[in-house]
Amino acid sequence: MNKEKGTFISFEGIDGSGKSTQIKRLYKTLVSHNSDVILIREPGGTKIGEQIRSVLLERENAGMTPVTELLLYEAARAQIVSEVIVPALSEGKIVICDRFFDSTLAYQGYARGLSIESVDFLNHLSTGGIEPDVTFLLDIDPLLAAQRMSNRQSSNDRLEDEGQTFMKKVRDGYIDMSRKYDRIFIIDASASVDRVSVQIEQKVWEVLRK
Repeated sequence: MNKEKGTFISFEGIDGSGKSTQIKRLYKTLVSHNSDVILIREPGGTKIGEQIRSVLLERENAGMTPVTELLLYEAARAQIVSEVIVPALSEGKIVICDRFFDSTLAYQGYARGLSIESVDFLNHLSTGGIEPDVTFLLDIDPLLAAQRMSNRQSSNDRLEDEGQTFMKKVRDGYIDMSRKYDRIFIIDASASVDRVSVQIEQKVWEVLRK
């Protein structure tokens, strides 16, 4: 890609929406086209961020307050933005991120009930104003998502333990955000894996051609 600036792609959705599968597929497709692409996740992606991730997702930390949760997410984000995302974009790379600040608005803002204005402020502080060029929102009914997750071999993390009522609030938050931000591209995640992949790839090539 002969671009002066890289392209930042994020994936969002409630747990069980199929993000991981689609992210891996897109990454493999871009690599096969000789694109200079990196794949990262939030929280995590750096030595410091991965340590914060462990604290955030450990089930034994069930007593964590919403504000503590929010600040830990923002701390991990500030690190990965500075250490990984900004350098990669400045080198013209494509960055695919499994969750970014939209997750914080959906989970800690809409679902936890923290001030949207406060979350917005901290998101901007932690990112320095960096935002994705396109965000794929894999939308799915929480019940179907829960059924998918029940078939996994791995156990739930702390946030996945919150249940369907919580996830419905998260989903509603995402839908509300999609009405405000043109960069958010909604995809029906209940469709087949192949159909979802095709929609994602079509949009990505459209964004990369700009």
